[in-house]
Amino acid sequence: MRTTDPSRGQRHQAGLARPNRAIVVPPAVHRPASPYAEGGSAAETARDLSAELTRLLRLKERRQPAVAQIAVWIGLGIVEGRLEPGQDLNSVELSHRFGTSRTPAREALMLLESEGLVEIRARKRPRVASFTPTRVREIYFVVRSLLAVVGVLAAAKVAAAEVPVLHEQMAQMRRAAGRGDLDGYVQGHVSLQRRYVEIAGNRILGEMLDTLALRTLVLRRSSLAAEGRLAASLSDQERILEAIIAHDGELASLLLSRATDAALAAIDPTALRGAS
Repeated sequence: MRTTDPSRGQRHQAGLARPNRAIVVPPAVHRPASPYAEGGSAAETARDLSAELTRLLRLKERRQPAVAQIAVWIGLGIVEGRLEPGQDLNSVELSHRFGTSRTPAREALMLLESEGLVEIRARKRPRVASFTPTRVREIYFVVRSLLAVVGVLAAAKVAAAEVPVLHEQMAQMRRAAGRGDLDGYVQGHVSLQRRYVEIAGNRILGEMLDTLALRTLVLRRSSLAAEGRLAASLSDQERILEAIIAHDGELASLLLSRATDAALAAIDPTALRGAS
């Protein structure tokens, strides 16, 4: 007969496992609404992030709903920091949680591996991907270059009809920052940046940014978690928006590059490395 370790049970309730230990799969948890009256709820933010994961992973194209459910659950856990770098991901426990065979769980893990969020090594359990300082710098170098182009194109093409929409998106970010809602601010930042890409109107540029989007989503949250970074980021984003609306592509490009550099500098590399 199997016995249960009480300390392990506590970790099950928390939904976390130590690095190189099997992932603890908790029961489904209802996310309560934000205690703040203005600006939406934690549940709404989670739905927005789930929709972004679904888009980036092209999950609507998949015939097996279980693959999408498992991939989104793991992806959200990684982005929100509930699943830590180096943490093991047990396909058996995942299949039990979602009431399916191990095949959809394995497919979901392989899908996330292709996006850089999961590591799968021979004769070892899959685990949440770690980020070395070199890898982080390489990602930000590419993102910096791409966003600089986005700034030039968006400033050249932004129409007057877009301005109120952009201002409202910035207002949502401002409210999230004011109440210290990191996840809400991150989601607002993602939405605003995606709108810039849409205004830029270059599909290839958008596709290139999408290939790095999930990795940058994890890194962006880590960067913004540092003390004072939320206010600094908001100031940067307001100046970028002003430059784009003013059709100043050179300034928008410069500000986007500087904001990317500041985000990189704020990242604590030790928080993104799991046990080897």
